[in-house]
Amino acid sequence: MKPFTLPQLAYAYDALSPFIDKETMTIHHQRHHQAYIDNLNTALEQTAETNPDLDSLLQRVSEYSPAVRNNGGGHYNHSLFWEILSPQPKLQPEGKLNDAIISTFGGLEELKAEMKKTGLAQFGSGWVWLYVKFNGSVAVSSTPNQDNPMMDILSMNRGFPILGIDVWEHAYYLNYQNKRADYLDAFWSVLDWSSVEKKYEEALAKVRS
Repeated sequence: MKPFTLPQLAYAYDALSPFIDKETMTIHHQRHHQAYIDNLNTALEQTAETNPDLDSLLQRVSEYSPAVRNNGGGHYNHSLFWEILSPQPKLQPEGKLNDAIISTFGGLEELKAEMKKTGLAQFGSGWVWLYVKFNGSVAVSSTPNQDNPMMDILSMNRGFPILGIDVWEHAYYLNYQNKRADYLDAFWSVLDWSSVEKKYEEALAKVRS
């Protein structure tokens, strides 16, 4: 089996400061994400998988052990998280995604408020998602631990993630301590909507196929 590896960041660990500090980024990427990858590779050695595709694996994750679910989710979620962040982000959505946000939520500020409310309501560790439902519409939800909307263990709120906010304490505690609300507000200053728009188009292609 070809093992999964830690993706390289497209920016330096200090590039997102002061919104996300260098020490948090370094520990988050090198230790937490690497641990999920190491544990996923170990868990997959106990399966018949020879060249697993991560998206496909998560969409049928009910067939695998909790270790694959937790660590496969951890690898996927963090990989998406790094990709949508940028030190020089596009701060406003445009085009079809912006139209969908306006139609569903009323506008960008309303989406931010909904994701903040959902993030604050997530008890314990987890993620907040903007995702494309299987009918092509967009929605917001949260998941515990390292679950995400692609996983077939969910009975509702399923689809393809295009924006995820990590609300595990390791994502923000060094800089924001217990002030999750402040972290959720700061997140938007480094979110690159151009990356989210690309993921939106990819998700629409999947639901239409």
